[in-house]
Amino acid sequence: MTATDLTTELNSLANPTKAAFLQGFFKTGKGQYAEGDKFLGITVPEQRKIARKYSSLELKELKQVISSPIHEHRLTALEILVMQYEKADEKDKGRIVSFYLQNRKHINNWDLVDLSAPYILGDWLVNNDRSILYGLVKSKDLWDRRIAVVSTYAFIRNNDYGDILRLAKLLMKDEHDLIHKAVGWMLREVGKRSEPVLEKFLDRNCKAMPRTMLRYAIERLPKDKRRKFLKY
Repeated sequence: MTATDLTTELNSLANPTKAAFLQGFFKTGKGQYAEGDKFLGITVPEQRKIARKYSSLELKELKQVISSPIHEHRLTALEILVMQYEKADEKDKGRIVSFYLQNRKHINNWDLVDLSAPYILGDWLVNNDRSILYGLVKSKDLWDRRIAVVSTYAFIRNNDYGDILRLAKLLMKDEHDLIHKAVGWMLREVGKRSEPVLEKFLDRNCKAMPRTMLRYAIERLPKDKRRKFLKY
């Protein structure tokens, strides 16, 4: 199996009507966050089915797929990468993480980040040096910053909240709505596991938080607590 086989199979499932909708949904117009991204109009379940079929594709072949201008090509490559990472030993996990980081310029929409960052980079950093996150979060590139934030989901699932709380404070003045949403989402995940940790953070920081970030963070709190934080 080759990169050409994979992309040819994906191309055969193209649906122009769905593609037109997705290009609007994912903000691909001039000046928007995903300007120029191209879609075939393939559903995620269809892509995952194909990813399973090509799950043994070598990294040199995946490099061709992940660098494609077609969104579904890149998403399917990332699905394969996640599958390979889950089955890999420590040495090969390290190789996959390096590949992921080296090709992150192609991980350039929120769905691509969200389906991959926690399960590759985040999982790797559970037991490795996390300083890379603090480099990514300072990047001018929107998607680098989102990768840093969403990767912390792997820690949060292990009741390890320190990094997302530190990153959240660093991103209080970020100008992009997609970062506000990502940080708020991760804080909400903290709150689902420990309301006291989230509330302590909000007591100290909610006045400085962008409104979208705050609303996402408090979404699962009781109504009276949501009202309290929104009044600040």
